[in-house]
Amino acid sequence: MDDPSTPSDKLDRGVIVTGLVVISGTIMVLLDTTIVNVALDTLRRELDTPLVTTQWVVTGYLLAVGVVIPVTGWAIDRFGAKTVWITAITLFTTGSVLCASAWSIQSLIAFRLLQGLGGGMLIPGGQTIIARAAGPERMGRAMSLIGVPMLLGPVLGPVLGGFIVQHVSWHWIFLINVPVGALAVWLAVRKLPAGGALAEPGRLDYRGLVLLSGGLVCLLYGLSEASARAGFAEWGVIGWLIAGAALVAGYVMYSLKIGPSSIVDVRLFANRTFASGSVAILLIAVGMFGAMLLLPLYYQNVRGEGAFGAGLLLAPQGLGAMVAMPLAGRITDRAGAGYVVPVGVVLALLGTAPYGAVGAETSYVWLALALFVRGLGFGAVMMPTIATSYSRLSKAAVSRGATTVSAIQQVGGSLGSALLVMVFTRASAAEFEEAGLSGADGGIDQMGSIPADAREAAAPLLANAFGQAFWVSFGLLTLILIPAYFFPRKRKARNAPPAVESDARRSTHG
Repeated sequence: MDDPSTPSDKLDRGVIVTGLVVISGTIMVLLDTTIVNVALDTLRRELDTPLVTTQWVVTGYLLAVGVVIPVTGWAIDRFGAKTVWITAITLFTTGSVLCASAWSIQSLIAFRLLQGLGGGMLIPGGQTIIARAAGPERMGRAMSLIGVPMLLGPVLGPVLGGFIVQHVSWHWIFLINVPVGALAVWLAVRKLPAGGALAEPGRLDYRGLVLLSGGLVCLLYGLSEASARAGFAEWGVIGWLIAGAALVAGYVMYSLKIGPSSIVDVRLFANRTFASGSVAILLIAVGMFGAMLLLPLYYQNVRGEGAFGAGLLLAPQGLGAMVAMPLAGRITDRAGAGYVVPVGVVLALLGTAPYGAVGAETSYVWLALALFVRGLGFGAVMMPTIATSYSRLSKAAVSRGATTVSAIQQVGGSLGSALLVMVFTRASAAEFEEAGLSGADGGIDQMGSIPADAREAAAPLLANAFGQAFWVSFGLLTLILIPAYFFPRKRKARNAPPAVESDARRSTHG
């Protein structure tokens, strides 16, 4: 066996196989989220239920993810990453079968909770597996390997979801997960290394779990309500956000008091690389995933495309990410993310700017080129940032770090969606009021109710509102340059052993 302190320059077969196993599970979860979003209106009609109730198919899943993320790191340390990974896929796949057999909206929501418990463990579990397999010197390339599904999911999901709801049956948005899940379990049993559990993982921190999971659930629900109500001013939103912030603040104080035995040791943030990476991940999630919600809506509601066509028009972003990720990962390992991420941010900004000036008849070729450049940028930003966050953590601390990163991504994505929906809603209401039209003052949910004879006149107004929201996304992406300033830049010989900061090492005991 090779000495882990002197890994080979290239990703060996074992790391590549491990990455492919992880991809087989994560792609299923990332596709499912966007597929279900596309199918909500179909579910409303087929199950004869109000949209406000149908939304709980998404909200319930999100809250289940918030509950299970904090316990994932401890479970990996206690039972091993392979066991947790197989358990998560089994839960998600079983939940998919049950969702497909749901006989009412209530049963579907209940089964989505089971899906969420499995899906919430898969992302931190997968990142832990690949980070431990690759080691610090190959972290960038390894994370780039598994990062492609993270960017392709929002692109391919609407395409696949649109095809299924238009040509097959809503049951297949869940049944499509079953063969993928079965394959993922088989691959995990055959190919993932056993073991990985810590000799002394410590007892489960129940008090910390209640505080942190409760805080995440309140924050995620509050942000979900903010997105649905297109604002943060109502007490139905503010109350949940205040409660969530209070619980998370309480957890931070509690964790600082008891130290490494807490379910997620907040002293990980004493590691400057991990702290700056976490801030960047939050900003990426806010700026990137919020905009990913708006992009298909622009094509559908301004340009008149169906879900399938809108998904195809988003493909250039995924292609750009696929081109950039392998190169960005290699440069990150050799030179450091401090050189790669700022370039990626500039590319993402260049690709976002044309959407800030988008109109009702903007050239599809121009928009596709912009999306490709945007994809290049995100491919050079997202996974190098995540890789850098883990690079200075000890091997045993990666599981808790992955839990923290996943929680930040969930909150950031929900915050970005709520913020950009609010900006769009207010901008569209102002545009329609100024033009003397009605029909879109309810925001995104009401765009479909615009009378047919008014849609031609409404398209430029909606395009202006989308443009304003994209400029907000542009500003949020610019902020990533601040934490990126603190990312490592390698100036020593490539074979010098990486330093593992003592703060991270101390956080793993217990």
